[in-house]
This record gives sequence, structure tokens and C-alpha cells, in this order.
Amino acid sequence: YLYKYRWFHMMKAHEVAGRLVNRYFWRTYDQKESDLIEEQGGKLSGFGFKWRSAVKKATVQEFLAAYPTAEVKTICKS
Repeated sequence: YLYKYRWFHMMKAHEVAGRLVNRYFWRTYDQKESDLIEEQGGKLSGFGFKWRSAVKKATVQEFLAAYPTAEVKTICKS
């Protein structure tokens, strides 16, 4: 539920503002993943939607190693 709720509101905010955003999912062969990747104007932003804790540090490090100019955010229930 949290994932769908937050994702929907992020999509709606982009739409209302007239921003075109490409959305992707990212996963490595060893199952590290980011729930949502948004690309806008050549800039990548990765989002992890979690109920209680932050995205695993190893996942963030591997994502940033592949995309060093990207931004990573964790969206938690609280």
C-alpha cells in the first residue's frame, strides 16, 4: 500500500507540473534493487520504499557506482 500511495503521488505531482519523467526499475544479478528510478533531463533519481528501515547500504553503493551522478532517497512509512 505505501509503495502504491507514494508512487502515485509522485507521478501525479510530475503530471500536474507538466514534467516528463521516465520511470524504471533497477536490479542487479545478485538481487540488489531500487524500487523506482526516475530519469528527467538526463538526471537519475533512485527511490526505495520501505516500511521500517532504510535501503541497504550495499544497494545504494552499487547503484551509485553504476550511476555516480544519481541521487538516492528512501521513503519510509513514518
